[in-house]
Amino acid sequence: MTRDAETDDEELMRRTGQGDRAAYALLVERHLNRSVGLAVRISGNRADAEEVVQEAFLRVWVNAARWRTDGAKFRTWFGRILVNLCIDRKRKPVPVPLEAAGDPEDNRIGAFDALSNAEESARIRAAMAELPERQRAAVALCYWDEMGNIEAAAVLGISIGALESLLVRARRTLKEKLESDLGGGRLGMAAGGM
Repeated sequence: MTRDAETDDEELMRRTGQGDRAAYALLVERHLNRSVGLAVRISGNRADAEEVVQEAFLRVWVNAARWRTDGAKFRTWFGRILVNLCIDRKRKPVPVPLEAAGDPEDNRIGAFDALSNAEESARIRAAMAELPERQRAAVALCYWDEMGNIEAAAVLGISIGALESLLVRARRTLKEKLESDLGGGRLGMAAGGM
């Protein structure tokens, strides 16, 4: 048996902290198989387990100079590092290959829809123009400027009840006008939902 084979882990760790690569290599050799086995059992995946063990041994090398026994054995300290890395790895979201995402949806409006929307907007503007001024103002404030009833009533200088009455009459008139223009088509439904 060689002298290094008889050396305990804590002494090897002390020497590793002084930059002794041979002591570090012996620590790795002693604990590699057991560590990979433990990591496989925790992570359930050999490839992940090997990466975690590699990271754990890297931390040993980097932190060796600061390591103090304080009554803890190397195996206990290293085991804690290894288990924490395994748990952290399990918590990380698994990256999905870019190909799995598919093509992004094209949300741009097509030419036909753009023309249809323009025609619909023109019909709504024409129907709005036929409303009495106060009804038109109430609809514009509540639906296009997205004001609440209290604020819109204050702008118009009327009560909330009077504003609601204006809105009811305006919606009814718009619905009737738009449905008669299209024979009850899509615009009529849109105006009815205002």
